[in-house]
Amino acid sequence: MPLPTYDVLLESTAVVSTVLQFLSGVIICRKYIQKKSTGESSGLPFICGFLSTSFWLRYGMLTDERSVILVNIIGSFLFLCYTMIYYIFSVNKKSYMRQFGIVLCILFSVWYYTNLVETEAEKIRIMGLVCSIVTVCFFAAPLTMLIHVIRVQNSESLPFALIVMTFLVSIQWVIYGVVISDTFIQIPNFFGCLLSMLQLCLFVVYPPKTYSGQGYRLVDQAPIF
Repeated sequence: MPLPTYDVLLESTAVVSTVLQFLSGVIICRKYIQKKSTGESSGLPFICGFLSTSFWLRYGMLTDERSVILVNIIGSFLFLCYTMIYYIFSVNKKSYMRQFGIVLCILFSVWYYTNLVETEAEKIRIMGLVCSIVTVCFFAAPLTMLIHVIRVQNSESLPFALIVMTFLVSIQWVIYGVVISDTFIQIPNFFGCLLSMLQLCLFVVYPPKTYSGQGYRLVDQAPIF
């Protein structure tokens, strides 16, 4: 039996690790089901995760990248499930549905616009730019938390395990983007690597004073891909 080539192995590990990261939402939803309430947590990351994975799914279909298609089919399905669970146990259902409706309008508008573009290369360029901008915005979301950590000089509010996972996933996709010469995969994930490294450095500069378990608020983190 022939051994898998480097790029196939990298592709497989990147897909598996990304799906594992997406599955972190199961832990959150399980708590919602147990408490029968979402409490004060925000469900917006679930909606944004659905938007991001749907955009990347479209990009993967245009570029015919099977790894991008596979990981984002799974991701969009999972985030849609998380969104539905959050809605069921949400206190403010109208507001949440309004947010989801806005995201669906954005999603369908971009898909419709790219369908109007004549050349395939231009479709890929437009979709790649949209995906990169959305992903960079998601990666930038925790910056407010970093400011809080620096202000209080305590990193216990940061989810260490998730940050490490984000770094590992990001660096795999950066390398994979280099292998297949895809700038739109390289750039946003390179930014994700830098941000994850910055957050990990804060654990060294401002080590957690006490650990209460509250740092693992996964719902506050943005999706990777």
